[in-house]
Amino acid sequence: MPPPEAAAGAQPPARTAAIWAALSPVVDAGPPLRVLDVGGGSGMFAVPLAQLGHHVTVVDPSADALATLHRRADTAGVGNLVRGLQGDGDQMHAVLAASAGAPAWDAGPEGHFDLVLCHSVLEVVDDPVSTLREIADVLRPGGQLSIATANRAGAVLARAVSGHPVEARALLADTDPAPGRSRPARRRFSPPELLDLVTGAGLLPGEWRGISVVADLLSASSDADPAAVRSLELALAGASPYRDVATGLHVLATRPPLG
Repeated sequence: MPPPEAAAGAQPPARTAAIWAALSPVVDAGPPLRVLDVGGGSGMFAVPLAQLGHHVTVVDPSADALATLHRRADTAGVGNLVRGLQGDGDQMHAVLAASAGAPAWDAGPEGHFDLVLCHSVLEVVDDPVSTLREIADVLRPGGQLSIATANRAGAVLARAVSGHPVEARALLADTDPAPGRSRPARRRFSPPELLDLVTGAGLLPGEWRGISVVADLLSASSDADPAAVRSLELALAGASPYRDVATGLHVLATRPPLG
């Protein structure tokens, strides 16, 4: 199933095709889901999911991003299905509990969501272990967590082919490629590290996929057919050695049922 934009004649970016393919069996059928999008910002996933009829809560630290989210949701005609809350993923329980006038789809102050998205979040938080545990805890038993992170191997390759071998070597050793910077380095993960985080949060991980195996390597001036690039991304996302050097990593994990 393509995301809702496809029904209007547009297609999602090739770089996120693998994520949508993994989410498809979860969001394509059945009753509306209670979805939490952590760090969902301006609604790249939240609005398409609302267009499918799901109720989506977005938690993001940026007020500007949340304002864009609401404008995008209203323009798409799904403003009544999207709620934005300002806050951080590592304080998820407090953010949800403090929200006044919670919509009826939230089952109590902690949410107990059916599906949680955590995309491009673990790279920038202070403690990925505690943050992921905090986020996983608002899933209902049997609910699923979609996690996307930057891939260390992909970052090494990208720096190398762009002419920065010293930075590539630093990333290979998992050190900051620019140690003099004023801001902390963006964290990268290997597949085993990501899977260890998932299991450490008490979740059962599915098969990991590569995100943007080739899309980010194409120049902006490339005349490659977008549909062909998307098709190639889907073919490579679950196949080694190609997925091993993708820009990002994705895994869909499940919170074990009670008992």
